[in-house]
Amino acid sequence: MNFKTKYFLKSKFQEYYKTAEIHIPSRLEAREWGFISFDEMPETVMRRHKSFGSRGEVEEYLAGMAPAHAYHSVAYYTYPSAPTMKEKQWQEADLIFDLDADHIPGAPNSYSEMLDHVKKETLKLYDLLINDFGFNEDDIRAVFSGGRGYHFHISDPRVRSLGSAERREIVDYISGRGLNVEKIFYKKAVSGDAGSENARMNMLSPETEGGWGGRINRYLVSYLTDLASKEDAEELFIGFKGIGKKTAQKMIDILRDETQVELLRKGNMEALSKVNKDIIQTLALQAVNDMSASVDEPVTGDIKRLIRLGGSLHGKSGMRVTTLSISELEKFEPLTDAVVFSDKPVKLKVIRPFAVQMKGNDLYVEEGTQELPEYAAVYLMCRGAAEYGS
Repeated sequence: MNFKTKYFLKSKFQEYYKTAEIHIPSRLEAREWGFISFDEMPETVMRRHKSFGSRGEVEEYLAGMAPAHAYHSVAYYTYPSAPTMKEKQWQEADLIFDLDADHIPGAPNSYSEMLDHVKKETLKLYDLLINDFGFNEDDIRAVFSGGRGYHFHISDPRVRSLGSAERREIVDYISGRGLNVEKIFYKKAVSGDAGSENARMNMLSPETEGGWGGRINRYLVSYLTDLASKEDAEELFIGFKGIGKKTAQKMIDILRDETQVELLRKGNMEALSKVNKDIIQTLALQAVNDMSASVDEPVTGDIKRLIRLGGSLHGKSGMRVTTLSISELEKFEPLTDAVVFSDKPVKLKVIRPFAVQMKGNDLYVEEGTQELPEYAAVYLMCRGAAEYGS
């Protein structure tokens, strides 16, 4: 990144910060702040151990310095500007989750498809936090990172004192790590009948139960009843290894019988006891894979981490770090809604071929001098794919 490019980007960021709506975190005076400047690029130098006493001080700093990246600590400190972590005197920290395309299996290469994929993971995480952990929606703040994913900030007082080990355990639950699905299925003794005093029934946690047991029940019943409702249901069931035509038809009859389905919902798996155990366990593993969320464990476990400031700009994309309610997250289109710069044409020299989809436009540029809308020009310069001017 040459001097002209850095000067141009810094001036555009400065222009943005003069009127930007910044999401100031709670108890800002107890937070440590850190910034990365355009001036020192291509070196990445974090200037941290800063503190501010008011919203006005933060906004004044951003408008004056126009940093490429702006961060605040997830932790609250007694002395946030102290030069060492020990001297800062850690008090507590928000619970943070980071969902980034780099850490999510199967993320597509296309930037727009990648962001869609990450958003689906983000919504799965939200479902787990609300329904399994019992957090209130008001305690969860979603933030588009401005780059390749989303953050969740949880400020519930019940979790702020948790240490790194406890936070990593939360990640284990969310990701389904270490879950033994065999133990979710169990045998239950029933009253003797027809001379048998030790009858045992195949059981699964009922759908109303909290945790992974109830989740797997809901997934299995929904998945299997959906298959049974299809016209080609027999072929679909025969597609499972170990299920023949006779067993397939029996399963279809069971799964189309609401009385039997209700028993399954209550955890009584006896109707499917003749089905190969491996098939049911494979579907249970599929349930965990489909309903778990892939989060970056080191971020959640780090109780002294710096996280991006809501409302700031991301220095590698020029897009806004956007704070969202959950209803806003569902409709959020980052490549339109987080784009802050204009359509005004900007001349730049493209260093390498580059493709990007922004504001509904598919842009592909070749090497050489080009004229692009300002928002796309800023993006290419931030990505190191172009320099300002001809």
